Amino acid sequence: MKTMVLAVLLTTALFPLLALAEPGSDKPPEGAVVLFDGSDTSKWLDGKAEDGFLREGTTTRDGFGDCLLHVEFNIQPRDDGRRANGNSGVYIQRRYEIQILNSYGQEPQKGGCGAIYQFKAPDVNACQPLGEWQTFDIVFCQPRWNGDQKTADARISVVHNGKKIHDNVEVPRKTGHGQEEGPEPGPLHFQNHGNKIHFRNVWLLPLGPEEIEKHLKKGA
Repeated sequence: MKTMVLAVLLTTALFPLLALAEPGSDKPPEGAVVLFDGSDTSKWLDGKAEDGFLREGTTTRDGFGDCLLHVEFNIQPRDDGRRANGNSGVYIQRRYEIQILNSYGQEPQKGGCGAIYQFKAPDVNACQPLGEWQTFDIVFCQPRWNGDQKTADARISVVHNGKKIHDNVEVPRKTGHGQEEGPEPGPLHFQNHGNKIHFRNVWLLPLGPEEIEKHLKKGA
C-alpha cells in the first residue's frame, strides 16, 4: 500500500517537470542523460544518424529505472507517395510500448498513436499531421520487487504534444512484443516496423530515491 501511494504522489508531483521538456530545446534539465543530440550515437546499439536525426530500430546500451523521458519524433512520408502508417513505438525498458502511428484525425484507439499498446487508448488523440514533429514526455515509475516477487506494478504518465493522454496508469504486465518483466533495469528501444521515423532531442532524467524525495517536496 505504501509503494502504491508513493507511486501516485510521485507521478502527480512530477507533472510540473514536463514544462522543462520544450520541443526542439537543446537544453535538457539539469541531471538529464542526453541520449541523442543530433550526432552522437555512442549510447545506442546499432544507432544510425541521418541528416542529424536518429533512425528507428535502435536500443540504448544502458538500462534505466524511474525516470522522466523526452522523445521527439517525426513520421516520414513514403517515397512512393502511398499513405505512411508510421508504425513504430517507444519501448520503455523494452517492456512497455508507447505506440507511434500516423493516427492524425482518428478516434483514440488502443493501437493508435500514444496508446499504451493494446492496453489503454490515449485519453485524447493529440497527433500532428504526417511529417510534423511530435513530442512524448513520459513519467515512468518502474515496478517494485521483493527479490523475484513483484509488489507493485509499473505506472506510466504521458504528455503528447503538450496534452496529457495518460495520467498515472497502472500497467500490470509487459505490452505488445515487449520483453518479460523483471527486477533488473531495461533499455529504451525505438521499434523498427518497416517505417521511416526520425528521432531527435532524446533525453532521460533518472529519478533515484533522493530525486523522488525532492520532487515529492516540490509537489507538496
